[in-house]
Amino acid sequence: MTEEAAGAGDLVIDLSIVAGDWPTEERLAAVCKRAWAAAHKVASFNFQAGSEVSVVCTNDAAVQKLNKDWRGKNKPTNVLSFPASEPVEDVYGPLLGDIVLGFETISREADDLGIEFETHVTHLIVHGILHLFDYDHQEDDEAELMERMEIEILSCLGIENPYADRPLVKDA
Repeated sequence: MTEEAAGAGDLVIDLSIVAGDWPTEERLAAVCKRAWAAAHKVASFNFQAGSEVSVVCTNDAAVQKLNKDWRGKNKPTNVLSFPASEPVEDVYGPLLGDIVLGFETISREADDLGIEFETHVTHLIVHGILHLFDYDHQEDDEAELMERMEIEILSCLGIENPYADRPLVKDA
């Protein structure tokens, strides 16, 4: 399914549900559009008109394989981001990259956090989008900036601070 993100410039979101017990494509497309529009509103990403991002919704087995192959970590995770190219003169695109989501991990985390599944998916899509635009969390200062961006973007969507119960720190 390919959708243009309303209110976020000329972006194409290519959504694929590959495996897992995901909500419908229609619901996921709406989540992707809302996440993108809020992220773009806050961060004002500089990208080429007609740029494309791929969102792949799959299961933990597929994410574990990608995580092992690309990051050397033989375990599933909630989200992986694969930027497609470096910006040219600070302009990204036309291929922004891929965001891959793991169903079982996301579902388990949402249950553990006591939040709605789609709320957690929204957060992870925002997290993935930020990675596509070179935000990172390897160093403490980068992690703090990225988490503050996530908090501000999610706030625009009426989603509470996902880091409220802990200090801002880098991902393990």
